[in-house]
Amino acid sequence: MADTMKQIFSTLHEDGTLEVALREVPVPVPGLGEVLIKVGASPVNPSDLGVMFSVADVDNAEAVDGDLPALKMQVHPGFVPRLGNRIGQDLSVGNEGAGTVIDAGDDSGKPLIGKKVCFFGGGSYAEYRCIPVMQCLPLGDDADLRDGASSFVNPMTAQSMIETMKLEGHSGLVHTAAASNLGQMLVKLCQADNVPLVNIVRKQEQVDILKGLGAEHVVNSSDDDFMPQLVTALKATGATLAFDATGGGDLASNILNAMEIVASADMEEYSVYGSSVMKQVYIYGGLDMSPTMLNRGFGMVWSIGGWLLPPFLQRLGMEGVIRLRTRVASELTTTFASNYSHEISLADALSPDIAKGYNGKKTGEKYLIVQD
Repeated sequence: MADTMKQIFSTLHEDGTLEVALREVPVPVPGLGEVLIKVGASPVNPSDLGVMFSVADVDNAEAVDGDLPALKMQVHPGFVPRLGNRIGQDLSVGNEGAGTVIDAGDDSGKPLIGKKVCFFGGGSYAEYRCIPVMQCLPLGDDADLRDGASSFVNPMTAQSMIETMKLEGHSGLVHTAAASNLGQMLVKLCQADNVPLVNIVRKQEQVDILKGLGAEHVVNSSDDDFMPQLVTALKATGATLAFDATGGGDLASNILNAMEIVASADMEEYSVYGSSVMKQVYIYGGLDMSPTMLNRGFGMVWSIGGWLLPPFLQRLGMEGVIRLRTRVASELTTTFASNYSHEISLADALSPDIAKGYNGKKTGEKYLIVQD
């Protein structure tokens, strides 16, 4: 094994230039409780792109001349002051992946040497990665690393949405951008666990994808009768908790208003404060970067906030996390299977045209970084 490896880093400079570069760095040495993994596959998730590109203009990214590929692009001057704490920092990219353990820092990791594992913990867009043993999930000897590469972010998020619903006393879910890989996993999970689910998409082809999986309630936000469709689906499911991947525009507001229409229909007496039913929308993504608009026709018993997976897993506790991870391992190629439209290399990831492709976050297009 060589002493150096290649790894992707993202750096914001003081002039607002964002550089994403493949660099040669020393191969890390595993410490206590860690293993060294030769990375074989890593997915490109929206959460990865937030670190990789921040709010830079990827559509106008340019290749940088040099021995190793790199991209440069501009961050709008108005955003630079908000990103001050990352100026000059070389941020490693990639939340999760799969590979083969080749070394261990102590006896705790030695049983994994030679084994295929999936892992999370950042820095996966690299040839090698040191990861704590507790953040590795062993795969079978015959497993394809492609199957294990997306074993954490989407599977754990989908399960945690249902766990959030249970902990907060709701009985059904609403999910936006629902034809994504994550959305399709959630459809399968809710079917298996008998959880009522309303799926919101924006294209007929996405409706067809989810209907093909057996989803019962799928509404198209581009339809003229979207709100009546949504109200009907919410009445059928009783869903009062939504997870919104878009973030911007008035979709969260429309969901809350539709929930209130359903809830207030059962009120015996009118109240200026609306129904007493708690209505919750969590924004967990930023597919739409425009301002979040609230048209407040949904009474006073409601909440809108942000939701992130790591804080929720801390809330759930180690026992709960192990339970979710165990289910992922047992259903990795069924419920939690990911489909990839493109396989690229670390160098390919820094091609301007390819970067524009995966940054588009289009339904049905998911990229996987594969290494020999």
